[in-house]
Amino acid sequence: MKIGYSRCSSISQNLERQLVALKDKGVEKIFAEKISGKNMERPQLKEMLNFVREGDVIIIESISRLARNTLDFLTIVRQLNDKKVEIISLKESLDTSTPQGKFMLTVFGALYELERDSIRQRQAEGIAVAKANGIHFGRPKVEVDDEFLRLYKLWKRGKITVTAISKELSISRATFYRRVNELEEENN
Repeated sequence: MKIGYSRCSSISQNLERQLVALKDKGVEKIFAEKISGKNMERPQLKEMLNFVREGDVIIIESISRLARNTLDFLTIVRQLNDKKVEIISLKESLDTSTPQGKFMLTVFGALYELERDSIRQRQAEGIAVAKANGIHFGRPKVEVDDEFLRLYKLWKRGKITVTAISKELSISRATFYRRVNELEEENN
């Protein structure tokens, strides 16, 4: 049986291109999901691995759809090989029914992991440069103003609750406590 596996990382991405490619290859059953490929904790992947039987062929659009790191990729390939199931990757034109295909799938799996790690490294370097240049990430910090200090002092004396302060300042209780910790650390 020809079985397809299709995956994209987020809900906003579209699987259609992959599904069309799989159907064009005569795939009889498709397991598709919108979930990160960072690990093997994917419901449709698990279902597919349980479903396949000896003699089946798994067709994927590319190696990166099956796994994002070499260890996961090789683990999946080993599970499928143990069941005597072959893998065909359309993008890389590889077929594990041949010794050359088995070798090249391993090489491509390593290359995908290298590229992913390189992207992460470049991203981390870019963030470090941006921070060094004074660019702040995340929500802007709420400054402690006179009104906060007034309410904080009332709260310390037990005259007002955090819930009341949160409503009055339009901040969450967690933000209030975070600001209190920052304020008290500054004054120590």
